[in-house]
Amino acid sequence: MEFIGDDDELRSKTVSHRRRISFTILLLLISFSTMVSGSIDESGRRVIEARTGQDLIWVVQLSDLHFSVHHPERAIDFRNIVGPALSLINPSLVLITGDLTDGKSKDMLTMKLNEDEWLEYESVMQDVVKRSGLNKSIFYDLRGNHDNFGVPAVGSSTDFFSKYSINGQMGRKGNVNAITVETSERKHLFVGVDTTMHIGLRGPTNLFGHPTDELLSSLDSHLSQWDNQSAKPVAKISFGHFPLSFTALSRSQKSLKDVFLKHSISAYLCGHLHTKFGKNLKRHHHSGGISLSDNDLFQLNMRQSSAESNSNCSFGALLAADFWEWEMGDWRKNRALRIMAIDRGHVSYVDLDFKSKSQKTIILPTFPLDSRFMSTSFARHKYECQHMISSSYDTIRAIVFSHSLVVEVVARVYDSSPGFDNLVMEAPMRKQGGDTSSGATFFSVPWNYRAFEDPLPDRFWLQIEVTDIRGRLTLSEMRPFSINGLSSKVSWTWNEFRVMGCQYAALYYPILWSALYMLLLVFLVPKCMIIVFKKQYTLKKFIAKKGPITLVLWILQDLCRMPVVWFGYTAYLFYLIFFPWFSGEVFTDSGNRTYMTIMGWVVSSSGADKKHEYIGQPDVMVLVIPHVIFVVIPSVVVVCCLVAEREMYKDHIRTISGKKEDDHVHDWGRKKRSQRRSLLFSNRRLFRKSLLVASLALYWKHFKNCWAIARAYEMNVVHYPGYSLVVPLLLLYVIWKSHKVP
Repeated sequence: MEFIGDDDELRSKTVSHRRRISFTILLLLISFSTMVSGSIDESGRRVIEARTGQDLIWVVQLSDLHFSVHHPERAIDFRNIVGPALSLINPSLVLITGDLTDGKSKDMLTMKLNEDEWLEYESVMQDVVKRSGLNKSIFYDLRGNHDNFGVPAVGSSTDFFSKYSINGQMGRKGNVNAITVETSERKHLFVGVDTTMHIGLRGPTNLFGHPTDELLSSLDSHLSQWDNQSAKPVAKISFGHFPLSFTALSRSQKSLKDVFLKHSISAYLCGHLHTKFGKNLKRHHHSGGISLSDNDLFQLNMRQSSAESNSNCSFGALLAADFWEWEMGDWRKNRALRIMAIDRGHVSYVDLDFKSKSQKTIILPTFPLDSRFMSTSFARHKYECQHMISSSYDTIRAIVFSHSLVVEVVARVYDSSPGFDNLVMEAPMRKQGGDTSSGATFFSVPWNYRAFEDPLPDRFWLQIEVTDIRGRLTLSEMRPFSINGLSSKVSWTWNEFRVMGCQYAALYYPILWSALYMLLLVFLVPKCMIIVFKKQYTLKKFIAKKGPITLVLWILQDLCRMPVVWFGYTAYLFYLIFFPWFSGEVFTDSGNRTYMTIMGWVVSSSGADKKHEYIGQPDVMVLVIPHVIFVVIPSVVVVCCLVAEREMYKDHIRTISGKKEDDHVHDWGRKKRSQRRSLLFSNRRLFRKSLLVASLALYWKHFKNCWAIARAYEMNVVHYPGYSLVVPLLLLYVIWKSHKVP
């Protein structure tokens, strides 16, 4: 009996001990989760407390990863580089702004999602999170257009983003997600926005962002979540995949730009365009007294012409709304990574290139700001109203990320104006506070900022030099600064302008209808002149009365005298306007075909009424505009040239055979014209041969377009007979007719 009692007591103690251990482990897990992932307040807002010891945070942006089964090196490099880099940088957030996978075949023509690529993405991200030592909850990934290829609806069997992405696994189901990073002095609100089309088409007609009115309303609500509810100032940043130049308007003709200006966000971070178009894919937007709903077709310069300076320094005075749009390079080919910092409300960033070199030491100057890319209205107002007399202007500041111990940091200021010594300030910077993280250190040095006030925004340039314990020197990029809050001008290259400065959603119909109306006028006006006004223009009339108008009217009327060609082209133009161009499969493995018009793809909605709607406007412009501009119009030009050459050759034959009708012309004039024509038509009609070469080039261009469309949407000639055959057949007919000259 005594033995049994001891056994019961021992068993009871063991159970109690195990319970205490389990409870302790649970408390530790809860404590750790709270420490790294922040909290959710009573209003449901996600808040992370930044523990940098300063009014300073920094985040990392990555974009356009394009993990592909055909290019495994992209995922391998991401696994090997990004995990250790994040461990060194230790950001408050990691933002991955779209195109997580590639979704393309090896020949780049078929575009639909591949589940193997998503399994690889999930595996790589798990490893990156583990190697970085960061909590998974601070990673935010967004859909890009490549992540939406052929997805008929969110939650469908082919919606791999919802299944394998971090956002999907963390339960972030909405198109708009917000997270706040808070310091002792300020709140930093980050709002991610997914504007991919709600019915995902296959590429290439899946290129634009498509915000809905509901999405814009949700974005507005998330951006205003701290308005009138926080005693601290709030810095607002938004991030998404599509630049505003590749974002359509909502049904009510509202845009992301309207919402961003309303809330005076500091910056919009995006991707999509890659570095191949240039490294200055940045754009400044401001209200400037113009209606926020005024969507311009073009912006010629990176920075819009600034509005008049706001010198109203009264409390609560409204500033001119403005924000920066910063597209970043891609991981796909350039292995790009961006670090963005907000230091006492001042936003700065540095773009890193892991393709050309390893990054042992990274320098991010946080103040003074680069005058090329700073918020002008905010900085100018602070200067004019003398609000900058605060600690934020008293020091030069920089964050240094280094694998090795940093032993010296030096700030240098250069004067670029002629007649001055180049170096005007050199001062060692001191470490501020304790270690903010394992590899990040904050440095500053006091300076007399008033000594650098100048009406030229790019007179003074800042550079930071860092020396580590191994004696390695690292220099930051030299950047201009302006204490006065003035902006330096940076010009786009042509490639940068055409992807950032053109509002393509607004340009689609003006370009299309201009081209179609011009073609219709080419065929209808000469015909009306013949039938209605009885005006005839011939080669004979052109020879008698030379002039560009007579030349054009003669050629076009000769074209009208070829019934097959005239009716063929006229009918084809009306076909392009009113009828479907082709039918194809726009969803991944659906087996259902739909058709495309100039207004988009016609698909059935998922509702009970199965209502038909147009999807992919203006995305279809990538097929419509090239066909009209680079196939139809050139074919008309070549046909006109062939018609003119045919008529001139007939006249030449009549002249040399003595069968010219206008025998009243003097012999010397006829002889002179005959000599010129003999030179033109010698060597077996050399001009005609050049036109045949142009026709072959046009055939090749059209064949490549047809082949690409057939591969993209699983089609053959039966599915697009009008699109693929009409232009080649008409061109072939004119070539045959021009060859049959007596």
